Amino acid sequence: MPEVIFPGPEGRLEGRYHPQKAKDAPIAIILHPHPQFGGTMNNRVVYNLHYAFHQMGFTVLRFNFRGVGRSQGEYDQGIGELSDAASALDYLQSMNPNSKHCWVAGFSFGAWIGMQLLMRRPEITGFISVSPPANMYDFSFLAPCPASGLVINGTADRVAKPQDTRILVDKLHEQKGITITHEEAEGAGHFFEDPHMDPMIDSVQTYVRRRLTENTR
Repeated sequence: MPEVIFPGPEGRLEGRYHPQKAKDAPIAIILHPHPQFGGTMNNRVVYNLHYAFHQMGFTVLRFNFRGVGRSQGEYDQGIGELSDAASALDYLQSMNPNSKHCWVAGFSFGAWIGMQLLMRRPEITGFISVSPPANMYDFSFLAPCPASGLVINGTADRVAKPQDTRILVDKLHEQKGITITHEEAEGAGHFFEDPHMDPMIDSVQTYVRRRLTENTR
């Protein structure tokens, strides 16, 4: 998989870019967990999401937020990281101008950043939010949430408590014009340790494939 360096707001950002042969292939960016708690683009959940989207025919980019790996800059409380994600999407779109679908997938802290990116970028047609930390971060900016998506979390998640995720999803369900699908993986922890990783990825692929055939927001 080609390693790429692209410009970010605070200098270069390091990523892994996995294109498709089809010029109009859908595109997806994958966002990693918290930089200050060991989160990188090589996190297992992020890595598996990356390949899951590529298997479904997406051109995919995952990258390190500022200050992680070879990405320049330093941690910025999520504000700068949102700008990094926007730069990554700009880069991905510049390489794939004919793409008709654009998805964002994020894990933990990356799910929070991904949902904010969704609010800024109307071209995003779908999202995957894995283990969103609704107990740590304010998700009230999702008013209204502009696109349908899948929220997936484990019932044994001790980092992002399941009841907080349910409250977030209940609020999103009240909004009209979009559909939020919520799945809880019985017994899975925050990081979807085995044997929970494969079923989680299967759920993501089932959901995305269905959405691509429906052409709905």
